[in-house]
This record gives sequence, C-alpha cells and structure tokens, in this order.
Amino acid sequence: QLQASGGGLVQAGGSLTLSCAASGRTFRGYGMGWFRQAAGKEREVVATINWSGRSTGYADSVKGRFTISRDNAKNTVYLQMNNLKPEDTAVYYCAGLGDSGRYDYWGQGTQVTVSS
Repeated sequence: QLQASGGGLVQAGGSLTLSCAASGRTFRGYGMGWFRQAAGKEREVVATINWSGRSTGYADSVKGRFTISRDNAKNTVYLQMNNLKPEDTAVYYCAGLGDSGRYDYWGQGTQVTVSS
C-alpha cells in the first residue's frame, strides 16, 4: 500500500528526493513518517508530518537538511534530502499511521547510499 522510491547513490553534499505513494488506502487523514535503518543499527525516525502537512518533526541529525512534505491530492509523501552525509546511508522507509495511533503501514524501503 506504500511504495517508496527515489533512493540511490550520491556523493556527500548532494541531494535526493524520496517519494512515498500510497495506494489502496488513503492516508489523507493520517500522519506519515520517514524512518531509516543503517546496517547493524536499529531503525530510527527521520521525519514526521501530520495529516494536513502543517506540523512536521525531524530528528536532530537531519534538521536543517531534510524536509518532509505531502500532497494529499496525490496521496504521496516526500522527503527532500540536502547536504547528504555518509552517515545518512541507510534503507529509508515510509510509514503511515493507522487508527491505532501507531505506524501500522510500511513501505518496502529504498536504499540511500552517500559516498565520501
């Protein structure tokens, strides 16, 4: 139901934009988030956005570099990543909140690799 795309290999200082398209279920009334998991590490939250897009939150490590946004008409969430660093290398996942209040819906992940 959530399809993440846009990952790839980029040099340090470069930019990427990830997209997360929802199908089969609308997430227009629900918060969404981007998470990442680096090799050998636990999954961590990167950025969150509320249902309207007016409220966002970021991990300290990405503040000022990443921007989360959404287009409810397209049922899509984005993560604009600028000034990428090698430590941003990870598999990035998008997730959607369910009626439980938890992130019940997950995309398949997209690999982001930042070379130094």
